[in-house]
Amino acid sequence: MEKPRVKCEVHDGIAEVMLMRGEKLNALDRAMFSAIDETLTQLAQLKGLRAVILHGEGRAFCAGLDVKSMLRQPVAALDILKREADEATNLAQRVAYGWHQLPVPVIAVTQGVCFGGGLQIALGADFRFSTPDCRFSVMEIKWGIIPDMSGSVTMRNLMGLDTAMELAMSGRELDAVEAKSLGMVSRVCADPLVEAREFARTLITKSPDALAGIKQLYSQAWARSDEAMLKEETRLQKQILGRPNQWRATFNSLFRWRLPFGPRRNAL
Repeated sequence: MEKPRVKCEVHDGIAEVMLMRGEKLNALDRAMFSAIDETLTQLAQLKGLRAVILHGEGRAFCAGLDVKSMLRQPVAALDILKREADEATNLAQRVAYGWHQLPVPVIAVTQGVCFGGGLQIALGADFRFSTPDCRFSVMEIKWGIIPDMSGSVTMRNLMGLDTAMELAMSGRELDAVEAKSLGMVSRVCADPLVEAREFARTLITKSPDALAGIKQLYSQAWARSDEAMLKEETRLQKQILGRPNQWRATFNSLFRWRLPFGPRRNAL
């Protein structure tokens, strides 16, 4: 039986998702695309989910597209770009942008290499914790193609247009320290998986409604007008105020003992 491409375990509301193709530096073949997509669908439907940690097996986070595999299966390569008329994303985009769409904080943990499609998957997360020696590259230019896994959307929220274009046009590699200086990495640390777990445990002590509202609000803020965002702030706040989780958060801040938070509201 073929080894699963993705492993997902959930404990105390925190899902740990591991890309399971370490012998290939977790490169993306057709089966990996499907496995990530299926995992995202399951997580989106999971009640009680509070945070996600995304990391790769072995020496790397993800080396990007498994080009040799795709060349052997040209139909599969085209298949991941197909989009139904009523869909905003295709399969290639969903495996990266899907992390951005989950209504909970997502932390990507990177080590080794984070190239091409792997980088776009990491950029779909809300935070990226990295080892100092991890290498990053918007590598698609190497194959004469453009970044097409939602990178044009997620990169614009992290850096200026000129920086994003320079990285995409040159395909050059950069280390985690430079990546952090450009906004691609949130935190550089010796053991990013340990720090991601600690951070996730901190987040699940907060109101899930407030966390979902912050993610929804800030995800829009860099692309919309001031007027639109000011209205969105008020709309989201009205949806959160007075709800059980908001009262629990206030009570927990005022008193020593902790009230557990209830389920996250499905829509804000």
